[in-house]
Amino acid sequence: MIKTKSLAKALVVFVIIAVILIVRLIFIQFVDGATLKEAANRQQTTNKLIAAQRGTIYDSTGKALAISANVDTVSVNPSRFVVTNEDGSINEAETNAKKDTIAQAFANIFSLDLATVRAQLDSTSTTEIIAKKVEKDKIDHLKNWMEESGISSGINIDADTKRYYPYNNLASNLIGFCGTDSQGLWGIESYWDDVLAGTPGKIVSTTDVAYDLIPDKNSTYISAQNGKDLVLSIDYNIQSIAEKYLKQAVIENDCKDGGNVIIMRPSTGDILAMASYPDYNLNTPFEPNDSLKATWDTMSDEEQSNAFNQMWGNKAVSNRYEPGSTYKVINAAIGLEENVAEPDTPNDFSCVGYEIVAGTRVHCWRQSNNGHGKESLRQVLMNSCNPGMMQLCQRIGAETLYAYYDSFGLFSKTGIETIGEVSSNYWDLEDVGPMELATMSFGQRFTITPIQLITAISSIANDGILMQPRLVTQIKDPNTGNTTTIEPKQVRQVVSKETCDELMNMLESVVSDGGGTYGSVAGYTIAGKTGTSEPDPSKPEQGYVASFVGIAPSQNPEVVALVILYNPQGENHMGGQIAGPVVSQILSEVLPYLGIPSDTAEATTTNTVETTSVPDVRNKTVAEANKILEDAGFTCKISSSDMTSIVTDQVPKPGTELIADSIICVYTAGNEARISQEVPNLKGKSLSSALSLLKAKNLNIHVSGTGQVVSQEPMAGTSVEEGTVISVNLQPYSENTH
Repeated sequence: MIKTKSLAKALVVFVIIAVILIVRLIFIQFVDGATLKEAANRQQTTNKLIAAQRGTIYDSTGKALAISANVDTVSVNPSRFVVTNEDGSINEAETNAKKDTIAQAFANIFSLDLATVRAQLDSTSTTEIIAKKVEKDKIDHLKNWMEESGISSGINIDADTKRYYPYNNLASNLIGFCGTDSQGLWGIESYWDDVLAGTPGKIVSTTDVAYDLIPDKNSTYISAQNGKDLVLSIDYNIQSIAEKYLKQAVIENDCKDGGNVIIMRPSTGDILAMASYPDYNLNTPFEPNDSLKATWDTMSDEEQSNAFNQMWGNKAVSNRYEPGSTYKVINAAIGLEENVAEPDTPNDFSCVGYEIVAGTRVHCWRQSNNGHGKESLRQVLMNSCNPGMMQLCQRIGAETLYAYYDSFGLFSKTGIETIGEVSSNYWDLEDVGPMELATMSFGQRFTITPIQLITAISSIANDGILMQPRLVTQIKDPNTGNTTTIEPKQVRQVVSKETCDELMNMLESVVSDGGGTYGSVAGYTIAGKTGTSEPDPSKPEQGYVASFVGIAPSQNPEVVALVILYNPQGENHMGGQIAGPVVSQILSEVLPYLGIPSDTAEATTTNTVETTSVPDVRNKTVAEANKILEDAGFTCKISSSDMTSIVTDQVPKPGTELIADSIICVYTAGNEARISQEVPNLKGKSLSSALSLLKAKNLNIHVSGTGQVVSQEPMAGTSVEEGTVISVNLQPYSENTH
């Protein structure tokens, strides 16, 4: 009886358990079924992204300025490294030993922190990223280690791309850079990110417990669509020339806040070069540049962040400044268009060294000798006379000036297709009184951007037609082979062609006979204007801004070049004297490079002394070389005392044009050590003084122009080997270079 009762109880318990299980199964099947099925699918399904290759950025000549190379991303599945015993339990000792070995390998191969990697291997996540953007040599190292260690699963190597900038610092403030996930973070890379980035692809499939793919008819493969390529208006060679001379000018004049250069083709609005200095290496954008390194460790986190933003910034579009006397070009154009002045009316304006405005003396930059006296409008520009411009703008009136400023595009952004562009900061029209009108006449106490100024002045070089600046000329789709051309965009006619012709002739006089002589270029007629803006008395720390705008050739303009130097701390801060020569240096190389023929009778080389071509003495004996060079009028500096030894090299190279008595250094096998010399500062020196200074250091000279040295290349302080040719540009001395 007892046994029967026990069986009955057991049966009841069994029935209860069965009922519970059935209810649970019903609950799982009909209540939680969909949720559990979804969870299982998530666990068994892999969704792997396929990286799209970012588009290439080319310059106008076809050079790749930004490219994406194939690299790999290394990840792990931590659960795959668990070692189990025969009964299925985890072998903690062997598991830890295996993870230690793998972590050490990762740390060694990828230069990672060992503790961090080891923690990733203990993660409960399905996947952990170990290293991104890994190049081929390290991937090969990893694969060899995996093969030697007998590890075939749990370590994943997936294709990815990495951004490279072949020319490092070139156009860095314009091009910008990408983040670790290849997203554009700055400059053109950011502005055009949607075009450059492309669309990632993906693989959706099921996996087994070992995370291996299971062939499945429901698997999905979506291929990546690579990003489109951009072709810029920037010319690598012109950009390099601009950067070379800008860097030299900033260093030589100790420009505390750097400088920038823009070179524009006025007929299309194409930006041929846009340079800022200091710049930075695009391949290491999160490393401080040389100008920041000295004080970097003393900065707070906030200061470092601000310093990076300054370092990355593109001054040409994001920096407002007072344009100074370069702005007189705009006001002169308005005066001519409104017929309130003619170029050559005698005694039309008067300068006694100041102008009385609202009971206050507003001085001309030239206060001595009773100012500039009686002047025509041409002379006002040539002398960069402030009182003359004040009188002109009083005739025009603020309301009319503002209407033209708006038409020149000076009240709005230019629409240049890169990030960071800001607009100008003028007074509201109702706030423009006599003093505001006076200071505005010579470009002070309001601010504009460099791109706004050069765009406006380029319209004058383009028969009065304002063009929108163009940076990207083509978009190429590698997926389809299609090319989209971005055509030049005319904005509006601002002033008449007749006004532009008159003004260009006046600006040519500024360079040929006025304050812009240091901006002249041998063999070409150049139109231009100097600019020197004084700091606002309430912000003395801003310092002076020296600038020069050059238009070349003046008869049929092909390029407009604007150079701006911020807060120079050197001996001089006048735009004509320190920015003018930079424009001259840039255009003297850019114009021949563009194939623009000389438009004056003066030879483009303009050597002011007779030169001789250096003969080739390589493979001659030292004795033969010495005689050949002496017969040609040169001095031979020999590295070997053995007159029978053979010359293996010479400096300068054969064919170099040099003046008589120049030094030719010859070298023989085993005697090839070069002696370095520091280039002396030749600026302001006469030709004879420059020759003496260079000869004392066994350096040679190439001369352009007459007068005193206004620029040199390489710059003072550069270390060069003996025999190197130092190019100098001489101009007649002029103190009228405001």
